[in-house]
Amino acid sequence: MCLGIPVKIIEKKGKEGVAEFKGVRRRISLELLDQAKVGDYVILHAGFAIQRLGKKEALKTLKLFDELEAYAGV
Repeated sequence: MCLGIPVKIIEKKGKEGVAEFKGVRRRISLELLDQAKVGDYVILHAGFAIQRLGKKEALKTLKLFDELEAYAGV
């Protein structure tokens, strides 16, 4: 089983970037998504951006993460 997390690209330099998820920033590889740009939402798996997401879909998925956290009492 794998888990991909929607993150927002906030910096880009070549084939590397910085993404943010719930206030946490992390360096990511953009090697697989040359067309990704600052402001895009992407699915992050094992440190690699693997797919671009539309903003609406990303926000919908992030809301589901929030609901899971509330349900789990995190």
